[in-house]
Amino acid sequence: MSEGETKLADQRGKFTQVVKDGRKVPDLEWVSGRILLSNKRLVLASNEGKRTISLSKIAGVKSRMDASQPLAKVSSYLSLQVGNDVTLVAPQDHETFEHELFSAVLDRQVILVKHPAVEGGVVQDTGWEKGRLSIEEGAVALALANGEFIEVDIDEVETVTEQEAKVKDEERFVIEAEHTIDRTAVQTHISGPRRKVTVLAALLRKGEQKNTTDVELTDEQNEVLMALYSGVSPFQIPDFVDMDIDRIEDIFDELIQAGVLEEVRTRREVTLKARGRHIATEAMDEE
Repeated sequence: MSEGETKLADQRGKFTQVVKDGRKVPDLEWVSGRILLSNKRLVLASNEGKRTISLSKIAGVKSRMDASQPLAKVSSYLSLQVGNDVTLVAPQDHETFEHELFSAVLDRQVILVKHPAVEGGVVQDTGWEKGRLSIEEGAVALALANGEFIEVDIDEVETVTEQEAKVKDEERFVIEAEHTIDRTAVQTHISGPRRKVTVLAALLRKGEQKNTTDVELTDEQNEVLMALYSGVSPFQIPDFVDMDIDRIEDIFDELIQAGVLEEVRTRREVTLKARGRHIATEAMDEE
């Protein structure tokens, strides 16, 4: 390894190139070998040779767990875009390697942050602050130059949008992440080098994907969900929706299993998760 280079991961796995020079590669074949990651590069080594990918050139990362398409033939993989090439990498320990990869690409990246840009649905008069990224376990940490520290819990991210916007009087690439902090919906806006911020958006979208509203709920479950979203205490739900306490307990269990609620403490105090708030908002809009 070169001076200043540190090995972060060394796993067995499979890999294949699916797009080369902008064209799909026919007759895909997964190659078994070693997947080595440092703070500067990714090396894919097999009996057929060695391929090196500079981390600074990675323009996109997509993660797929429990892959089911015939293309995959593996349980999970990471899709890496470098220029006009796309390579799939399937390490044996997907989650550990994925964390190390995002950390290697994004850690210590200097960015501009506006937080909170929106809080509780109200636009805030907040300026852009210089900050530094750090990828934690399940979270993105933002340390700002003004001393403020922001932690974005990936599981609490509801939506991520990308756009060009004015930042300090210049048109720049910006991502807007809507997430929850202490049960309050906020938006954090982040700008920086397009490649790095695009990879950050992919990481935050792991939360967005978990919090999609494609879950089938019964009329009773929706009624309870909307009551909670409206601010009704969990202990007042039975009277509010006119259902037996035992039935409410069952519905809480069902919604917890669906990833819509989380239990705060025993004796049935619950709070909405990001996915629950998203579903409740859509359900109320349809009323």
